[in-house]
Amino acid sequence: MKMHETFIKPMHPEGRKFVAIFAAIALLLFLLWEPLGIVGLGLTVWCYYFFRDPERVTPARPGLIVSPADGIVSLIEPVVPPAELGLPDVPLTRVSVFMSVFNCHVNRAPVAGIVTKIAYRPGKFLNASLDKASEDNERNGIVIEMADGRVLPVVQIAGLVARRIVCFVHEGESVSRGGRFGLIRFGSRLDVYLPEGVIPLVRVGQTMVAGETVMAELHA
Repeated sequence: MKMHETFIKPMHPEGRKFVAIFAAIALLLFLLWEPLGIVGLGLTVWCYYFFRDPERVTPARPGLIVSPADGIVSLIEPVVPPAELGLPDVPLTRVSVFMSVFNCHVNRAPVAGIVTKIAYRPGKFLNASLDKASEDNERNGIVIEMADGRVLPVVQIAGLVARRIVCFVHEGESVSRGGRFGLIRFGSRLDVYLPEGVIPLVRVGQTMVAGETVMAELHA
């Protein structure tokens, strides 16, 4: 890897308009007072960094479930998936990954399969690290049906700062493990509901890398 590639990452197209807005504001601040312009420049760099979309190397071994998000595992507990997903009323192990405003926010599919359902639900904007955020906050859930017929729900949850959930896929569309499926602006959380009997291989407090960190194994 070249030196510049260590610091300069590709930016997702979703971020272009925001970086342009931040840059325009920074320019105006420079005209008003140089120290303010420097602050604006710093915020512009942060905005670019927020929308970074680096390439990831997804493990190829069959049966793996990878993290859908960069961040920290904040919760692992048995919970019934959101009602709007239309799944059986049976508790599944939920692994929650909290993304701060400094994490990469491009979301990646934990498994390969067919998107059988997408369900958006408006809500509040509580701190996404809180347990009740899964119930009260704005969210967008997708259900991925795998080749063996089992399904894996993954839910995008807006946070205290986040005000926009973006989903790139549609019902009936195929997704690959580690493939990009969405994005959340700015600071949020992803919940993954593991199929019945699947044990998580991560722990609370562990740092996750979207598309790379193994969260669980279907065949274990």
